[in-house]
Amino acid sequence: ALLRVRHCRALLYCRRVPPRCPACGGDLSCAGLAAAPVRLRSPFRHGHGQPRAFLIRPSSGTFLDGYDGHSDLHVGITNSQGVVYNYDQEGVHRAGSGWEQCISIPLVQPDMWELLQHWDNLLEEFSLEEAWLPHRYEEQQHNCFTFALAFINRVRQGRGREPLSKAQFTESFLLPHTREASRYLTLHQQLAHRDVYIVPLAEQEQ
Repeated sequence: ALLRVRHCRALLYCRRVPPRCPACGGDLSCAGLAAAPVRLRSPFRHGHGQPRAFLIRPSSGTFLDGYDGHSDLHVGITNSQGVVYNYDQEGVHRAGSGWEQCISIPLVQPDMWELLQHWDNLLEEFSLEEAWLPHRYEEQQHNCFTFALAFINRVRQGRGREPLSKAQFTESFLLPHTREASRYLTLHQQLAHRDVYIVPLAEQEQ
């Protein structure tokens, strides 16, 4: 768990609250409610427990174990049971494991009754199309992201909505989640080498 403590014009990030503030030396146990530790919510989810979602994970390893922020990412779409449909040079996979630490973006609202009922059939039928045969894979232009976004647009088309470009989908849906994950990873990496990470507050935030 990552904790945040606000004290002496700074934010202190830690895994265990120290007895004294490393910035000013003050006793944190006597600092009152304003300095109470807040647990930061992890942006990563167990992908197989996220039905009907767009998932992102590193192509190898996990986000919290060695991901450097630049390595390749892999994406997939879950069915109602958390099976992850994902496309690579071997074709479409239906994974029941391997996506235990992901960024998850829900794709279906609870009031979309008809889509909730037909999601699995739509996803399975889509994955069987010739476009997703192994020999069609191309690392830059016809890849896992192409597969996932094409399915999302197929669903949007069925609901009478305009398709999204890669740039539109990235801006509207991916960036808010990836930015949050990036901030969390930065803190996680800082606390691998120190007990407390101190971020001074700007004057207007104090």
